[in-house]
Amino acid sequence: MTMMTGAEIVIRCLQEEKVDYVFGYPGGSVLHIYDELFKQDQIKHVLVRHEQAAVHAADALSRSSNGIGVALVTSGPGATNAVTGIATAYMDSIPLVVISGQVPTHYIGQDAFQECDTVGITRPCVKHNFLIKDVRDIAMTMKKAFYIARTGRPGPVVVDIPKDITAAKCKFEYPKEIHMRSYNPVVKGHLGQIKKAVQLLLGAKRPVIYSGGGVILSNASEQLTKLTRLLGFPITNTLMGLGAYPASDPQFLGMPGMHGTVEANMAMQHCDVLLAIGARFDDRVIGNPEDFASIPRKIIHVDIDPSSISKRVRVDVPIVGNVADVLEEMIKLLETEMPKAGVADWWKEVEGWRASKCTDYSMGDAIMPQYVIEKLWELTGGNAIVTSDVGQHQMWAAQYYKFDKPRRWINSGGAGTMGVGLPYAIGAQLANPDMPVVCITGDGSIQMCIQELSTAKQFGLPIKIILLNNGYLGMVRQWQEMFYSRRYSQTYMDSIPDFVKLAEAYGHIGIRVEKPENVELALKRAFIDHKDDLVFLDICTAREANVFPMVAAGKGLSEMVLAGENL
Repeated sequence: MTMMTGAEIVIRCLQEEKVDYVFGYPGGSVLHIYDELFKQDQIKHVLVRHEQAAVHAADALSRSSNGIGVALVTSGPGATNAVTGIATAYMDSIPLVVISGQVPTHYIGQDAFQECDTVGITRPCVKHNFLIKDVRDIAMTMKKAFYIARTGRPGPVVVDIPKDITAAKCKFEYPKEIHMRSYNPVVKGHLGQIKKAVQLLLGAKRPVIYSGGGVILSNASEQLTKLTRLLGFPITNTLMGLGAYPASDPQFLGMPGMHGTVEANMAMQHCDVLLAIGARFDDRVIGNPEDFASIPRKIIHVDIDPSSISKRVRVDVPIVGNVADVLEEMIKLLETEMPKAGVADWWKEVEGWRASKCTDYSMGDAIMPQYVIEKLWELTGGNAIVTSDVGQHQMWAAQYYKFDKPRRWINSGGAGTMGVGLPYAIGAQLANPDMPVVCITGDGSIQMCIQELSTAKQFGLPIKIILLNNGYLGMVRQWQEMFYSRRYSQTYMDSIPDFVKLAEAYGHIGIRVEKPENVELALKRAFIDHKDDLVFLDICTAREANVFPMVAAGKGLSEMVLAGENL
């Protein structure tokens, strides 16, 4: 064991955790740590242009690679700028470690320059946080931070370190193992409950599998696919679960919920046995809980987090455990006996709903945003990582890009954070340098973190940005059209910049597309002719195109509005 400063220990801990990238922005309270980053070359630092983007980019690294993203910010405004990114990761259960600087310990509580109560501010939106008060606690705290972030239901962990602690010295030894009496997440599901679940599934007449982001977080896509095909049941993936089961497979019904397909929503509403896996029955999925509960069904709920079970919907067979482990046990049991009841009649009913072709759209003189996504999917063959911002473009990407593999769809589901798309693309591209990365965005969202075009330029990232530009805050405008008698209050972007010139100002390639016949050509230019460059495609789409189907707030899943229908 050798004597090291706290800053050296922080960097050594990150090296021990095999961290490749740290996303951050320097400031006074973290200068000792930045100095140690400079002295080594094992960890690469990515200088963002805003701390919010640092956390978003670290978040995307976690989502797209099964690693743990790390962000480094200074005290005060550095930490508060990071809160949106932390809350975004927390809502979607993404493992992160965010290291924040703090004023020296003897200044804490004295309203010192750039002081804020980082622990207090972040407490509601982290899995856990720490304020280190002794240099000898750094190594164990960092070990705990990574352990807590990645195990159980994942989530962000904040480690707040005063500047004087990073300057103090002590002997360093990184713990090989960690044991916490107060934190022991259950991994294996209760075998008795699993057997009950299997018996329900075998006796089902109208079954549906409803899977969410927990499947992807637990790397259980292979098990989910095997189980689904073994049973022969229809399956849906939530917005956060897209790619957990191949979207091109005939058993896949599409996404359920507010902008889900008719077949997914009607099957969810009218099933007799619902197997929920790594999903949380949130309001955007099941609509009105009372309406959802109006039709009797048996519900099996598999989740690593016991607090998520029966939180919004009462379930009949709760199974607490890691999704991958529970599905393995289910598969073993199912392989020993064939299903007792057929589901052919149920499939006929499901196919009747699917025949509605609820996502069909009409082409006119204007570019339809759905068409752009379809052409993108055709050109990439589904072999791209797609990040999105939040709004109509997010829903169209989810509906029309067929995700056949996990960790290819990176978006903010729970928090619905505008501005995430570009920093997500940066984190995903760095984590997956050999994969094409596409950011699908809107004219409102892209301007929230557009300064990160500078970061992309600095690190030579060949991201493709597809801006579905309708000159509105599209999703808000859609709600105003439907529920506020077309009173478009503050949703028209009166002074939209010239995005082509803006992209060029940052050193990138900008292409404007104004006619449907030019969409495919522009995409080919971006992905083939400029494969190694960041290309910003400003695609002028139909101004008042809406996302359908739609379940209005407070309505039930069977009360969908389709294109051409009135509320």
